[in-house]
Amino acid sequence: MFWLCSDAVAEKLIQFDIPQQSADTALQLFGQQSKKTIIYSHALAKGKQTNSLQGYYSDEQALHILLRKTGLVATTQANGAIVVALTSRDALPLKHDPNSDKELISDTLEAASMSMEKISVFGQPYRTRSAVDFSVPIDIITSEQLQATGQKDLGRMLQMLAPSFNYPSSAISDGTDVLKPATLRGLGPDQILVLINGKRRHQASLVHINTSVGRGTAGVDFNAISINAIDKIEILRDGAAARFGSDAIAGVINIVLKAGVTPNKLAIDYGEFSQSDGEKRGVHGELSFPLFNGGFFNLALSYQTQEKTNRAGLQASCQFENCKKLKNGHWLSTTTKEHLAQRDVFQIGNPEFNQFISSYNAAIPMGKNKLYSFAMYSNRKNESAAFFRHYNNEESNPMLSDGQRLSLTGYLPLIQSDISDVSYTLGLKKHLATNTNIDLSYSFGKNTIDYHAKNSFNPSYAVYQDKILAKTPESIRLNTPASVKAYDLSLSLQTINLDLMHYANWAHISAGVELRQDTYQISPGERYSYYDFKTNIGDLSGNTIGGVQGFPGISPNQQVNQRRDVLSVYADLNTDVTQQLHFSSAIRFDSYSDFGNTSNLKLAALWQATDKINIRSSVSTGFRAPAMPQLYFNNISSQFIVNNDNELIAEHVGTFRNDSQLAKNIGINPLTEEKSLNFSLGASLSLAENLSLTIDLYRIEIDDRIVISNKLCADDSVQLSLALAQENIEKAQFFLNGADTITQGIDLISQWQHPLRGGQLSVTFAANYTDTEVKRLIAPQSEALSPLTVEQIFAKQDISIIEEWQPESRISVTSQYDIGPWSFNFALNHFGQYTITDGQQQTFSPEILTDLRLNYTFNKQLTAYIGSNNVFNVNPDRNQVGNSHGGTIVDQDGEVIVSSPGVFKYSRRSAPFGFNGRYAYMGMSYTF
Repeated sequence: MFWLCSDAVAEKLIQFDIPQQSADTALQLFGQQSKKTIIYSHALAKGKQTNSLQGYYSDEQALHILLRKTGLVATTQANGAIVVALTSRDALPLKHDPNSDKELISDTLEAASMSMEKISVFGQPYRTRSAVDFSVPIDIITSEQLQATGQKDLGRMLQMLAPSFNYPSSAISDGTDVLKPATLRGLGPDQILVLINGKRRHQASLVHINTSVGRGTAGVDFNAISINAIDKIEILRDGAAARFGSDAIAGVINIVLKAGVTPNKLAIDYGEFSQSDGEKRGVHGELSFPLFNGGFFNLALSYQTQEKTNRAGLQASCQFENCKKLKNGHWLSTTTKEHLAQRDVFQIGNPEFNQFISSYNAAIPMGKNKLYSFAMYSNRKNESAAFFRHYNNEESNPMLSDGQRLSLTGYLPLIQSDISDVSYTLGLKKHLATNTNIDLSYSFGKNTIDYHAKNSFNPSYAVYQDKILAKTPESIRLNTPASVKAYDLSLSLQTINLDLMHYANWAHISAGVELRQDTYQISPGERYSYYDFKTNIGDLSGNTIGGVQGFPGISPNQQVNQRRDVLSVYADLNTDVTQQLHFSSAIRFDSYSDFGNTSNLKLAALWQATDKINIRSSVSTGFRAPAMPQLYFNNISSQFIVNNDNELIAEHVGTFRNDSQLAKNIGINPLTEEKSLNFSLGASLSLAENLSLTIDLYRIEIDDRIVISNKLCADDSVQLSLALAQENIEKAQFFLNGADTITQGIDLISQWQHPLRGGQLSVTFAANYTDTEVKRLIAPQSEALSPLTVEQIFAKQDISIIEEWQPESRISVTSQYDIGPWSFNFALNHFGQYTITDGQQQTFSPEILTDLRLNYTFNKQLTAYIGSNNVFNVNPDRNQVGNSHGGTIVDQDGEVIVSSPGVFKYSRRSAPFGFNGRYAYMGMSYTF
């Protein structure tokens, strides 16, 4: 049984474009184009040839034309699903009077139930039921709903439609600026499992080590997924590690690609923010054609560009010497240079990028078997900024022999990241016997990030040229490299799956074996990017530091090439205990080559209390294996923090592996898996014919959660001081199984459809409330760390990131009104309050964003749209903590040179919906 699910639509004219072909493919297209749930037998339908269907028709007319003289009959069930089965007569009208031929319809439904395949959700077949009737909460989001949001990246689209999904922005946080952390139910980016067509998706090679949501985690790069190739997205909001393996603690996101022969399409779009920046342009194409034996090949291409946005405030700290602090807190400058200094020197906002994405999805039937394949490729070039290095910064802008600094005006280091992502799957679904099939597949995925530092310098090299090589200052300023390769990251995943599925009258049983291999690599940068030339100039360097500023490189002795092998075995069972009680279970065993074995179990049940009320509940154990970057990433970076005096200071911090000599010397333990226990209790209610409601409560307990430690410094203990001295580093941080947490919350979703003045109105209300608490911190037990308190090992800010940096509540109301060629979308998105700790604490007020979109269909081929996100230009509260480079500078006459509260108008640490303001866009598509 194929399940093509979306919001139901009332009787109205719908544009269809279905060529003459095999009935199984034609019915898939009918479900996609009509947004109806179609239930049919694949084996029965693929032997039938349908009629072509082009033009505007009602559901009834369309099915009558499509199935005429095929020997297939379509019947609408009480829940709105359309059942297609075999009859000896020509197809009946969709709304055939049951009293006129009760025997025929009874026989039809019985034949359908005998020959049906099962609903496929997350690549697994289930018994026939709608999404609200599963024993666990599942959201189904269609490609049309994604596009209607007006957003241009997949993560932001999901955030607008699924309140339990968050996609916060941050600024000046290195790679996190361009590869945002995605979270589900308030947990970490690495506690979501992402699938493509039911197959495990590889993670990104980036680990978020800076101060942002998801600090210490490595998640999936949602930007690398081809949006125009998506048919629907299934979000399982429940622990599922017992079925799908590591990472599925918060839930599973399965991205289903368009299948069957679909219409070809060409689309363009353009948009910009209210401050006339951040322009986005896109060209997208879809090509689809049939293969022999009723197969298909779908190709999706997309090219997008985005200009940078900048919401930085003025830089109001003294950039030159001869500044004196006055009693009133202002600064007095005695040099005219301050009058001439540039003040708008920071870049805080969306990074600039251009991206090309391509993908395909294909299948070829081979009798009762099917050969299938799908693949994606993405290349995204980004540019973001670090902190501005002003003229009088001795560490990063050294004084040369002519009494002037290396850079005469200061400089803004830029970080260029070239992210390549490739994945492909090849598989065979084979029919073994009656109601028994196997699925054998091989998948490969790889994410690579090449980092370059631009418009930046290695200060120690300039001093080396000045003091040792005795080059002229003019020559040094002219020839000191300002661009360099910093390092490359790479993470790949190879997976072989063998799944066995058997459908019995009383149950669906499946079992499988999975072999995985993770490979993680760090390639060093050029010598100039990481080398400290102070080793060659001794005390002559002053306070100058080594390594390129903004994004120091990685040296050859920090390079990594590590592999991990995983063997997994699983089994699950879905069965009807009685007509009213459905039961499902799963068990899984995983063996990891690096930390050992783990076994997990899940039990879930659905009770049909009445015709209109279903009660569901589940309990499961789960786990998350340490990510490869958590095990092996190591580097030395500049991290900016706010101290107790609310002053921003730079710290040069080393991130060390747990198997490094430094970690062993101070007693840091090897990482092991996170362990979870999930509980859920929910209900689905059919309140009226076109009104449904689901409510789900959940509790997620996670033990041994992997986090990054605080920056441990030499002053903390004698042993630590000696260990750090051996590494020539002042501070160090490590990944630790350091916290036990409890996450509790509630999800509520209601859908309503109703005819209105000749059109159709659909409204979805969705809400989420999540609360996470760190119930215990676990410090390593060692002599070197014994003088430290737990609070010294785990900073207050790091605990706050887990507990408070995401909105505690989210509410979305999305509506669509269709009438004739017009379609109007209206959405409200509520973001609840959240609290940022950045030296001090600030709680940010709840905000509501309004989105509007208007579509007009000129004919069956041409559609145009115009819209705006955040219509009323809402931004987060102005930043009160963690700001920097603020103040007032006056000259000797008392005239104000500059006065600013700081460069961060909005918190750079976490902005749930960004801080760019209103976005307006338009576009059009041509179908052929």
